[in-house]
Amino acid sequence: MARAPLLQLNDISLTFGGEPVFHDLSLVVQPGDRVALVGRNGSGKSTLMKVMAGLVEPDRGARIATPGTSVGYMEQEPEMDGFATLGDFASSELDAGELYRVEMAGEGLKFDPARPVATASGGERRRAALAKLMAEAPDLMLLDEPTNHLDIEAIAWLETQLRETRKGFVLISHDRAFLRELSRATLWIDRGMARRQEKGFEHFEAWRDKVWEEEDQQRHKLDRKIKSEARWAVEGISARRKRNQGRVRALQQLRAERSGQIRRQGTAAMALDSGPSSGRKVIEADGISKRYDDKIILREFSIKILRGDRVAFVGPNGVGKTTLLKMLLKEIETDTGTVTHGTNLVPAVFDQARAQLAPEMSLWESLTGDIDMRVSGQADQVLVRGQPRHVVGYLKDFLFDERQVRAPVKSLSGGEKARLLLAKLMARESNLLVLDEPTNDLDIETLDLLQELLDDYDGTVLLVSHDRDFLDRVATTTIAMEGDGRATAYAGGWTDYRAQRGRDEPEDVSKKQNKTEAKAADLKKKQHVQRLSFTENHRLEELPTVLERLQAEMKKLEDLLADPELFTREPVKFRKATEALAARQKALAEAEEEWLALAEKSEG
Repeated sequence: MARAPLLQLNDISLTFGGEPVFHDLSLVVQPGDRVALVGRNGSGKSTLMKVMAGLVEPDRGARIATPGTSVGYMEQEPEMDGFATLGDFASSELDAGELYRVEMAGEGLKFDPARPVATASGGERRRAALAKLMAEAPDLMLLDEPTNHLDIEAIAWLETQLRETRKGFVLISHDRAFLRELSRATLWIDRGMARRQEKGFEHFEAWRDKVWEEEDQQRHKLDRKIKSEARWAVEGISARRKRNQGRVRALQQLRAERSGQIRRQGTAAMALDSGPSSGRKVIEADGISKRYDDKIILREFSIKILRGDRVAFVGPNGVGKTTLLKMLLKEIETDTGTVTHGTNLVPAVFDQARAQLAPEMSLWESLTGDIDMRVSGQADQVLVRGQPRHVVGYLKDFLFDERQVRAPVKSLSGGEKARLLLAKLMARESNLLVLDEPTNDLDIETLDLLQELLDDYDGTVLLVSHDRDFLDRVATTTIAMEGDGRATAYAGGWTDYRAQRGRDEPEDVSKKQNKTEAKAADLKKKQHVQRLSFTENHRLEELPTVLERLQAEMKKLEDLLADPELFTREPVKFRKATEALAARQKALAEAEEEWLALAEKSEG
């Protein structure tokens, strides 16, 4: 027997400020649904989710929740007045016997329930709101960008919880890996309409492109028909005025249909200019370290960053990624070691806190008030990579309309603030881009464009991000900071780093249950290797990881060299890759021989 749906929206229409957000929108959420809610920034995803939660009343239509169904919504800016601590807020709807759920969620999401509300940051408040929802476990969970302000380990915890729950949920997220892992259906909000496909996010882009291609074909056919009918009207209407008024009216209807079609929003017209070329060596760090009081932030660490490198910094929140980044930029002094910069560096910084945006300023003032963008004597002009542009035209490149130009920055959504900051960043020439969490709040299409721009950028990129998919598509080197001051550089992006790391994925929480068996295996292994010296024993245990790392690096180099045009397009890169592959092949053979010799010795 079919179960009743958790929630229905029937013929919903909603208008904000004279502009329709939705028109005759209907949707159904079934028990156990795992739905990715996708759409461009500004398409109304968050508004629709608030309608689903019953927090926004539509102008017309009905919201129907099945009696007895509980619906929970993760608020972006939770109201915590009257609560002393984050834990008080998160547990406010729970019985005394259920308080342990908040503690579990707090541990997984890395927020302190004892933190006073008055001193909590925006990220801590959002994590508390997410913990509240997860602890309450309603029949339908509405999650609006739940991974923002979470590090990769917390995202892994949340992923596991949602994967194992039997509750229904609807997700809004820019994190492709998160959506691919969890969604089984996709709800696409596009120009006020809701389309649903019973496939997960992995199939979304192919579906979207097919819909748009069919639209373009229909539009093309309609344009041709209008042109044909218009030619008939001009050439023959005077001779057939009385008999063919119906055809004239049909032409008018065709034109009305064409003008009534809603144009798709284009992609942001973003562009990057690497400006003057830097020296080949961009940054070299030799034996740098840092500690604050008794806390070790970074043990001795060395790296050489060359022109064109894309270096990603990953690790849990608070581990010291931004501190290391600022040490490399010479914004924070090192305790030991040296940092040397190459010649002719022109940096541009995208900061996670959006500190470059003043909330009370208008978008217009944010650009024209920037000394680096100001055009002398022209109040409506800004310098964009050395060329004057009208401020409204430049903002339109980043999908802002004229009504928003004089609005305060504080009225913007998270994604719009990110686009405004990108507008400021991309107006400047640079050869060193520093991107601290640039992916938060950006829609999928803008993320795609940003990745393409970084691919084509001639300069060097330093990137802090928790977006695993974005890291895989951008990074050529990943610096992993895993606590206790350790920082290790790996070739490639997130997946490459995990392969080379030589241990289970942290998100595979179920494997932690096998710790006892693993310890027993270790003891058994130690009994076999007691014939080795301490150094030999350590080397034998280390070699499998070394072999995996070399094999992963070889695979990446082989994939690069598989490009038949690489030699003619980038001969220097081809030569370096060839030399690197040969060196790793030699190192792999030597490591295999060393492992065999030690293994034989351990067996006696």
